[in-house]
This record gives sequence, C-alpha cells and structure tokens, in this order.
Amino acid sequence: MIQINPYICFNGKCREAMNFYQECLGGELSFQTIGESPMAAQCPEGIQDQILHSMLANGSLVLMATDITPPEGYKPGNDISISLNFDEEEETRQCFEKLSLGGKVIEPLKEQFWGAIFGVVQDRFGKVWMLNYENNNN
Repeated sequence: MIQINPYICFNGKCREAMNFYQECLGGELSFQTIGESPMAAQCPEGIQDQILHSMLANGSLVLMATDITPPEGYKPGNDISISLNFDEEEETRQCFEKLSLGGKVIEPLKEQFWGAIFGVVQDRFGKVWMLNYENNNN
C-alpha cells in the first residue's frame, strides 16, 4: 500500500500556516524545528527556529509542511511536493528509479536520521516527489 500526502513549503510561515490549517481541519499538529534536528549544526544561524518538519493528522488526512526551501530558492509553483510513504523497501526503490528516468535526483534514496529510507526526485514533468519507507520491524 502507498499513502500519498501533500508536502508544502511555506518559506518562513510554516508554523502560522499549519496552526491556521489545524483551526480549519482539526487534528493533531506537531512541529520539529531545525534547531531540534541533527542537521542544526549544518544550517546557518538565524534559522534554528524555522520549521524543518510539521505534520497535521486527522484520520486519513495527513498534511505535511516545512520552512525549508528548494535548492533553487522559493518560487510559487515549487512550493509543494508529493510525498509517498511505502510499506515495502523494494517498491520504494523501484518507484524512485522509475520517477528518476528523464528527471533529476534531488536527494538520493538513503537511510536518514529519523530511521527511514528517504529520497527526493523531480520527474521529467518538473513535479517533485518525496519517497519514504520506514522499516517498522527494527
């Protein structure tokens, strides 16, 4: 089974936007700042309070967001990605390979600090896909 969720970049307004969406949609809201993450030391000073990852969950609704901008900077149109969460590692790898054909790998599939295999690819149509597999058997 694959779960699909929007992942939105707010360029510094993530906390404000996600609190607003929680008021509108209800659910549980969580935030992780850059300063709370293992990558804090790699980031410039002054952005430690920005949101690295936020998630609003209400039943089957899952909306994820960040303040982190794409490598080419924030532009309307590149502010949303499609996040796919997989149940099987091999399915994750196959989908990543297929989406990469004619596109561009932004972040190779690899083990991440939160314990998942994760990668980001821009497909040949310019859409950004975030693929995530969490092996819950560890």
